[in-house]
Amino acid sequence: MADDLPENAPPGIDPSTPTFARVYDYFLGGKDNFAADREVADMVMQLVPEAPVVAQGNRVAIERAVTYMARDLGIDQFVDIGSGLPTSSNVHQFARSANPAARVVYVDNDPIVLAHGRALLTESGVATFIQGDLYEPEKIFTDPALTGLLDLSRPVGVVLAAIIHHVPDERDPAGVVRALLPFLAPGSHVVLTHLHDAGDDPRVEEAKRVLQSGLGGSYFRHSSEIERFMEGLTILEPGVANVTEWRPAGPTGPLEHPLHTQMVAVLGRKD
Repeated sequence: MADDLPENAPPGIDPSTPTFARVYDYFLGGKDNFAADREVADMVMQLVPEAPVVAQGNRVAIERAVTYMARDLGIDQFVDIGSGLPTSSNVHQFARSANPAARVVYVDNDPIVLAHGRALLTESGVATFIQGDLYEPEKIFTDPALTGLLDLSRPVGVVLAAIIHHVPDERDPAGVVRALLPFLAPGSHVVLTHLHDAGDDPRVEEAKRVLQSGLGGSYFRHSSEIERFMEGLTILEPGVANVTEWRPAGPTGPLEHPLHTQMVAVLGRKD
């Protein structure tokens, strides 16, 4: 994560404009980011040095949720919408560790994410990467690459990891999630992770302002608001919970870090 990382960008990519995916990549220790992304991330970390633990906690929650769906619920096909840049551990690895028959379609609308995802995550018969927008679910679920790998007449696990908190209120986050449901068979599940307004760390307020000014939208919401985004789904235990406490299989664990209260997870089932 040195400042002298090469700034060679694929055609059509503006390295001077930071993106959520690349800032998140930087927090996770990745190298697919540019100086503009690192500048925003460093500003956040100057205020809240522990900020990367939020990104790490998010990955823990997704691993638990995908493992639970694949191992305990028998779900063997997943759609990861807004997947972001590949990391050292990805949804198809979590899923296939629990269910070797699992298949995954990754979806993102960021060209650099698409380029890296197709290069690193595509595996014939196992995983593929498509370009798609959360606001256009019909295009996602009718994409030939998706329908060629997944059988939408059977349950699917949908992963919405750290994406709905980028949807502003005027775009109706609850409606965005609800619009996905007609494409999902009964027995499908949706896991959502979201920045949480815990209201107990004044440093986070300034970090929020940095994210808003540098990236143009990152909304911390109360758990009651996040719960409403799951309307139309049966929320499973333990409901909306801090990422380190969210563990549908096995006992809940203690918070590993106070800042983990800034990210929550929730899993819902379509009946």
